[in-house]
Amino acid sequence: MPGADPALVRAASSEGGRAASAALSAAVPRSGGSGAGRRIGAFRVRVHPLFLAAGVLSAFTGQLLFFLSAVLAALEHEFAHAIAARSEGYCLDKVVLMPYGAVISGDLSGIPPRAEAKVLLAGPLANAFTALAFAALWWLFPETYPYTEAAAEVSLSLFLVNLLPAYPLDGGRLLFLLLRPLGEARARLLSRISAFLTAAGILAVFAVSCFSRPNFSALFFALLLLAGNFGGGSYRRIAFPRGRSFSRGVEEKRIVLSSERTAGECVRYLREDRYLVLIVYEDGEYLGELSEGELFAVLEAGGYRTTLKEALERPLEEPLEGARPSRGGETGGNVFQMGVKK
Repeated sequence: MPGADPALVRAASSEGGRAASAALSAAVPRSGGSGAGRRIGAFRVRVHPLFLAAGVLSAFTGQLLFFLSAVLAALEHEFAHAIAARSEGYCLDKVVLMPYGAVISGDLSGIPPRAEAKVLLAGPLANAFTALAFAALWWLFPETYPYTEAAAEVSLSLFLVNLLPAYPLDGGRLLFLLLRPLGEARARLLSRISAFLTAAGILAVFAVSCFSRPNFSALFFALLLLAGNFGGGSYRRIAFPRGRSFSRGVEEKRIVLSSERTAGECVRYLREDRYLVLIVYEDGEYLGELSEGELFAVLEAGGYRTTLKEALERPLEEPLEGARPSRGGETGGNVFQMGVKK
């Protein structure tokens, strides 16, 4: 696929990037713009106006069969994500047909790593199964090959593309999931490095293709990956929807630290699937505990350089919603959010 075989890159993104049909997998809710909507079973499917334009263009260029095959493969991919999520008790129920494929969204807040991996793998595996099914069909009925070649090619392409270790592809999300025990910040950095190297490899494919027939699909796909990883401002948001994770149950992660460590240094210990409690010691003497909610309160107040000792000594203000009351206060609602430098 990208970075290895220009023909497969063409197959996966014929009309400007269908290889990204599952690039925005179900891990993060996305909006799909305007367009007509229709409910299919428990799923709401919306059609973006640009999708219709891409369909008309493919009809005029003789690529309508390939376009329809890509759309069906993308829908299969996203519905597989949704079915896997539902089997784990989570909801992905909104699908938007875009000119480059399909985007699914919903609620995966608080999902455990094992369940998230299952959801992420479901899409590519569904495409792989379809490609193998077509191969078996050709072996039994060779005369069907000319009519199913495009569909098989697209399914295989989506399988290979989505295993690339680059966010927002499923492979990139899986890589981040595997790296997350190292800490959110370090995992995100390593994931970005992997995405950059992947995009560089795809750009190399484009550069080589320029000596014969330029493969602009490879260029588009590489730019899509770079935009997905390095676009936006200089801050990212960390949001832990604790209301839902508390209702399902979440393990507590207790870390013993020196009182001289700063609040900013503790960001690396934050994990969505663990509730963080900092045990603070000074010269071997126990000073107290700082809950995740209290740490977020310090950070949101701009106290990145505040030491844990200072955080324990500061007047306890009204706790953040969802905070664990390790020093008194009431527990409450839903989401922790914090701006953290990239």
